[in-house]
Amino acid sequence: MNKGKIYGIALIVLIFIFLFPINGFSEEKKKSKDDYEIPSHVLTISKENTYPNSTEDQEVIEPSETTKELMESIDTPIDNPDLIKLLNETSIKPSPIAFGYRGMVYIGRWPLNYKSLETTINWEYQQINMNELNNLGGDTNQEMNYNQQEEKQITGALTNKINNPDDIKKMMLLKSKSKTDLPLSYQTVIGKNTKKDNSYNVPAKKQATLQAFAPAVNEKGQVTFGEVYIQLKGSKKSIVVKNVTKQGIGAWIPIQDHLSFSFNLK
Repeated sequence: MNKGKIYGIALIVLIFIFLFPINGFSEEKKKSKDDYEIPSHVLTISKENTYPNSTEDQEVIEPSETTKELMESIDTPIDNPDLIKLLNETSIKPSPIAFGYRGMVYIGRWPLNYKSLETTINWEYQQINMNELNNLGGDTNQEMNYNQQEEKQITGALTNKINNPDDIKKMMLLKSKSKTDLPLSYQTVIGKNTKKDNSYNVPAKKQATLQAFAPAVNEKGQVTFGEVYIQLKGSKKSIVVKNVTKQGIGAWIPIQDHLSFSFNLK
């Protein structure tokens, strides 16, 4: 084989590698549940909390067989549980003898799905308590513990205005829970006199503060909206989605019954 052919083959290989890089290098690394592991300074207070928070379990609506068939006819995915529930319950049925009949039933403009683009955690989202111990005049070490001074309510929210906020909050909560496997809720309460056995040593001639923070997930993504119609064509029924738009959205979602602690000596 002459040098010209060798150079030609090498050039083709280099072009192929450039255009079609190895998957391991070309694809962005996706986060797993391990990336949302709770750090050591964050503790659960689910048993100690004097306020019994109720778990915010979102109802997962499964599409019926008929709804699945309807959704297969459109290119835009539908994940909105309220819209799926409405489609499951719809009783519009075309007549089997309505040859040549055409009709459109307008269901409304809906948020169809939510695509998560970034999920991060702020372990010190909101300070909810501070304990202090002054051992400046002491001769021996002392210990301090967390003791909640006042009841605190931590409320999450969407970060910007958007239509159908309740539907979107549901979809974002479901997506965040699935990604992080954490107990998320748009509202959580830390009861007064909640205590934790974790102790911190305060040496003589020192004073200390113990701050407690409520952590929260920051969810960012994109919502797809569309006008939803049920089309009747002869004896067949299908879904038609028109005027599709997309809008960016963010939300803060507190992590229920968890606290982040910060201990400081002076």
